[in-house]
Amino acid sequence: MRVVFRLLKICAALLLAFWGGGLLLFRFVDPPATPLMVIRSIERGDWVRYRPVGLGEIATALPRAVIASEDGRFCRHHGIDFGAVQEALEDYEETGRLRGASTITMQVARNLFLWPGGGFVRKAIEAPLALALDAAWPKRRIMEVYLNIAEMGPGLFGAAAAAEVHFGRPAARLSEVQAARLAAILPAPTRWSAATPSAYIERRAATISARAARLGPAQLDCLD
Repeated sequence: MRVVFRLLKICAALLLAFWGGGLLLFRFVDPPATPLMVIRSIERGDWVRYRPVGLGEIATALPRAVIASEDGRFCRHHGIDFGAVQEALEDYEETGRLRGASTITMQVARNLFLWPGGGFVRKAIEAPLALALDAAWPKRRIMEVYLNIAEMGPGLFGAAAAAEVHFGRPAARLSEVQAARLAAILPAPTRWSAATPSAYIERRAATISARAARLGPAQLDCLD
């Protein structure tokens, strides 16, 4: 039993070192890959398309669209939107359906350091990682990494690859409509298409565009 506990301690120490080192390193260096990229590459039998770019090389319409779609209080919370969590719990009490309350910061922490899928254990680890990420990185860097590692189509990771494949243009030249379509497919990027959107994705993108147009300076000032 002592051997087992010792191994568990070693594994925990290695994980903490990996997470801590990653938080420091990826603040300045683009991640070479994420666990999901490796999984998708194994599934495809070929490496995914991933080319990280600076936030200045991505049309401003895209971060606006993902804030409108994924995390309206991105610039105001500290990694976890406790207001959204409370709203999700209240919805669950009323409807019996639990909707997600993941922030963009939580998604970056999960994509960089954890495994895909759900479960209480992963959520329990994801939350403190998101708080640490928000404390260690500026919001602009969190958004930059998010837009570079998010899955945006089959074998496509990040705005640069998605813009080139879906629309035949660099990420800097994405239109508001195209940015909204990319944001619209984020919940299921291997099932939905930004290039040939279904009627549902068109409606969802239109809703996102309308929300993005209503965003005020307080919701965007952390990206300046």
